[in-house]
Amino acid sequence: MLSRILVPVRGDGMAETVIKHAAALAKTHKAHIVVVHCRAQTEDFMPYSSTLPAFARKTMAQQAKEYADQQENEVRQQLDQFAETLGLRVTDTPTSGTASMQMIEEFGRMADIIKHNGRLADLIVVAKPDRDRNLGANSLKSGLFQTGRPVLMCPPGHDVTANFGSRLTIAWNGSLEASRAVAMTLDFAAAASEVTILSGGKGEPHGATTDELVDYYRLRGIAAETHRFEAKQPGAALLDITTQLNADMLIMGAYGQNHERETIFGGNTQAVVDKAKIPTIFVH
Repeated sequence: MLSRILVPVRGDGMAETVIKHAAALAKTHKAHIVVVHCRAQTEDFMPYSSTLPAFARKTMAQQAKEYADQQENEVRQQLDQFAETLGLRVTDTPTSGTASMQMIEEFGRMADIIKHNGRLADLIVVAKPDRDRNLGANSLKSGLFQTGRPVLMCPPGHDVTANFGSRLTIAWNGSLEASRAVAMTLDFAAAASEVTILSGGKGEPHGATTDELVDYYRLRGIAAETHRFEAKQPGAALLDITTQLNADMLIMGAYGQNHERETIFGGNTQAVVDKAKIPTIFVH
C-alpha cells in the first residue's frame, strides 16, 4: 500500500517539480508526503583556508545561517502554496486514507538524508539528475542503492495531470531487478487504467516470461497488455514506446549491471536516466 512518499528537496529550483508529481500520486492513493528540506550546514559555506581571521569566520558563519534560514522559509512558503493549490492537508500527524503533507528539516548531505528517511518510505521522489549543474546524481544513487525502495525520477518541465499514473508501461526482461520493480509497484498497477508490459530481446536465462507476468497481474485483478519490440538501444526504445502509447510513467528494474560500469560505458538504465522526458520509477 502506497502510504508514505518521501520528497527530499533543497534550494536547487526543483522542489515544485518533485512535489507536484508526489502530490498527484498522494491524492490518487490517499498517501502522506514527507518533504525533507536538506538544510545546508555552516561549514559548507566556509573556505578551506586555515588563515582566515576569527572575526571573518564569525561573520561568514552568521551569513551562512541567514542564507540557510532564508532557504528554509522559501521552501516552507512554497509548501504551503502547493498544499493549498493541490488540495492537500498540512499535518505532522497524518491519518490513513487521507492525502496530506508535512515538512521536516535535516542537516547534512542529501544522500545521507535520503538514506535515513527513505528506508521507511513506500516511494522516494527525486528530480532527474542535471549533469550540466552536477546536481541530483547522488540523490538518485542513494535512493536506489541505500534504501531498497522504488525511486520516482521526475524530469523538469513535465506536465503533471490530475490522473498522473493512470497509464503505465512496465519494462520486463525476467531479471531480478525487473521482478522487484513489479512486486514493489503493484499499487501503481492496480490503480492504473492501462498497463502495458514492454519486452525486447531474449530476456534473462531461466527468467519468467512475459505471459507469466500477465498471469501474475491477472491473479491480482490487473489487466495487462503486452508490447514486444526489437531495438539495438533498448533503453531509448522503452522511452519512445512509452511516449507512443501515451503512457505517463515507465516502471523498470535499474542497474542490473554494475552502476559505475553503466555510468562510464553506458547501459539501458543509464540511457533512460540521461534521456527520459517522462517520469520513471526505478527499482534496484
